[in-house]
Amino acid sequence: VWCAAGKKVFSTDEVILQINRSKLEQVVSHRKIILPQLSATGVNARQVKKGSGFEVVWGPVRAGDIPEFLQTDMKCTRVMRTVDFPFVERAVLVPVEMSLALKPTIVVVLFLFLISGIGSWGFSVSEAWDRGLIIVFALVTGIVSGAMITPLLLPFIPGAMFSVKGAFTGIAAAVVTVLFCIGDAGPGQLITAFLVSAVFSSYLAMNFTGATPLTSPSGVEKEIRAALPWQAGAMIVALVIWMGTAFLG
Repeated sequence: VWCAAGKKVFSTDEVILQINRSKLEQVVSHRKIILPQLSATGVNARQVKKGSGFEVVWGPVRAGDIPEFLQTDMKCTRVMRTVDFPFVERAVLVPVEMSLALKPTIVVVLFLFLISGIGSWGFSVSEAWDRGLIIVFALVTGIVSGAMITPLLLPFIPGAMFSVKGAFTGIAAAVVTVLFCIGDAGPGQLITAFLVSAVFSSYLAMNFTGATPLTSPSGVEKEIRAALPWQAGAMIVALVIWMGTAFLG
């Protein structure tokens, strides 16, 4: 609901359209319509009243509270108005985030393997495989960190911005990866691994802002404008270092 309202899909015009299209005034005797609290970012109650004749009553955050809400003469308790995002709800969204990342990840993996084979030697399939495994492993680490670890540990990670939280977990995950999986890599390759993991983790964590009710549309836009240049810049630096190690040793 929050996401749809923020994108103006659940909007004032849509509510008016559906009320009028369904001829709701012929179905019910009253002139009140209950809308979810989280739709308030996209719906203007005054305009709905003007366009449809129905008064908007803001209901509880969760649909499960609607029966109690109706029994108490449409009065919301503090609990009904409280927005939270518990572990279970965050965990449910992890498979969705992972599946959305799958298709672009395949393209990125192929690209990374391809450029990993290019160096002072020309192009080598064996180098593409050996070097590519390092950077692809860092990529996978970043994806798991940003799309899984960050959402699950969200309240415990420092930083207010989701992109910053993702960068923290991406760097932490990269440390573990370097210590246990990429021990033989050179300094340039290790720096690249850190950057790639941090960038992808930061980006995917930032993408999670669209799935949480704890952010506002304006806040999401502000964070995207602030974080994207840094993420793009860090990725460019990572690729330059990666290619530099192939040509300069």
